[in-house]
Amino acid sequence: MSTRTTATRRLAVATAAALALGVGVTACGSNGGKSSGSASSVSSAATAATASGDGGTGNAPKAKGAITVFAAASLKETFTDLGKKFEAANPGTKVTFNFGGSSALATSINSGAPADVFAAASPATMKTVTDGGGASGSPKTFVKNTLTIAVPKGNPKHIAGLKDLTGSGVKVALCAKEVPCGAAALTALKAAGLDLTPVTLEQDVKGALTKVELGEVDASLVYRTDVRADAAKIDGVDFLEADKAVNDYPIAALAKAPNKDGAAAFVAYIQSPEAKQVLTAAGFQAP
Repeated sequence: MSTRTTATRRLAVATAAALALGVGVTACGSNGGKSSGSASSVSSAATAATASGDGGTGNAPKAKGAITVFAAASLKETFTDLGKKFEAANPGTKVTFNFGGSSALATSINSGAPADVFAAASPATMKTVTDGGGASGSPKTFVKNTLTIAVPKGNPKHIAGLKDLTGSGVKVALCAKEVPCGAAALTALKAAGLDLTPVTLEQDVKGALTKVELGEVDASLVYRTDVRADAAKIDGVDFLEADKAVNDYPIAALAKAPNKDGAAAFVAYIQSPEAKQVLTAAGFQAP
């Protein structure tokens, strides 16, 4: 082989190596020399996690620190479970929940209460937060929920449908109309052409359910998921008009979240296959 040919080949190899190195440097330094752990990078990774189903695990970056989640009362059992799973998948995180009526939670957020994530039981209550600029990005519907009639074990009043709730001597608890479960109940009653006067109006679905547990009322309109979670004490009676009042549940990271990366990771996790499996097993419906 000639000396000239050997030199030519060496020059070609050196040129290819230099080009490969240049591409690698460009990829690593495309953010002006900043660390790849910037907020925009984490946000992009969280979005990718949602699409791929990583939900804060697998290839997604690990969240850190305290994460405060305001969530509808009907999510208490499932979110408590999912919070523990999220912490296990993201060592160094601590998820704290504030469960309550969605309307009251929205009011607290709009008043400046420190929170990272809001999960509401209806788009209407989420809208009060988004209208005030409180959400970071567009809320995502992650589950749906349907009403049922909660009655004491054995159904002593033999309630078979909504019309039976208007019977003489039947005491009924409803959620207040401002609360998603109350708004859904009014929609269902209107669909059935019924006028019902409850003996009490509760500020969240757990309050309406507790009235049945304590024997203070004969029935209440609550979500199917709440009856399933309390099956040892409560029976449920499904009714046809429930299909007219199905609630969508949206979730969003908050604009003023103290832990923005943690908020994005938790929202992504709630939309992951693992979380959806827990939610559907509890009786929630896929969106």
